[in-house]
Amino acid sequence: MDNENKESGGIDGFMKKTASRKEFLRMSGTGVAGSVLTVSLLSFLSGCATEPGAKKRVFATASGAVIHDPSRCSGCRRCESNCTMTNDGKAHPYISRVKIGRTLNYGFKGPSAAYWTGDGQFGSLRLNGETCRQCKEPYCGNACPVGAIYADKTTGARVVDVKKCIGCGTCQRACPWGMATVDPETSKSTKCVLCYGDPQCAKGCPNGAIKFVAWEEAVKQYKTHWETHA
Repeated sequence: MDNENKESGGIDGFMKKTASRKEFLRMSGTGVAGSVLTVSLLSFLSGCATEPGAKKRVFATASGAVIHDPSRCSGCRRCESNCTMTNDGKAHPYISRVKIGRTLNYGFKGPSAAYWTGDGQFGSLRLNGETCRQCKEPYCGNACPVGAIYADKTTGARVVDVKKCIGCGTCQRACPWGMATVDPETSKSTKCVLCYGDPQCAKGCPNGAIKFVAWEEAVKQYKTHWETHA
């Protein structure tokens, strides 16, 4: 998916989020009643999974995940700066592992003819930040052609090994939310590593809009979010 599609919430973004919402519910053990197509087929059709028959790697479940509370977010984007200053030594919102700017103006679903009825600063002012779900079966990790993504031994976070990464962007395209991002300056992929147990995005948020919670709690929170904003 190109940058324009991700920013605008175009048809590619819509298809990916539709498929990923069903996948996340499946991962949490709830299932999706009334689905005509299976989750795996929907994911494959929208380009969110590896090809049929491809071998999947086994990842340990992450100890937790970062979640965003729209009701507390003021859109200051301090989380993005804290993230990149800690992990990259520079303020670079584009490669931030927490992405508020992507949904700042038009909200989670992107621009529409009646944008004022939706989320975002041009709508209801509800700001939906996007964060890495630390998926149980990570698309980014399974899609990487050189096996550069692994589970951290301490936190279980899905981490990019920059020595192996070739900057191809496959992980970015495979992720339903486009959370992995190739740094244009280093040509290496970046993604949330949970700051090895002490996420600086959550630590520096002045409103408490970002929290680091147990993985099971994150699944519950995202499930509620999907059901509310489907």
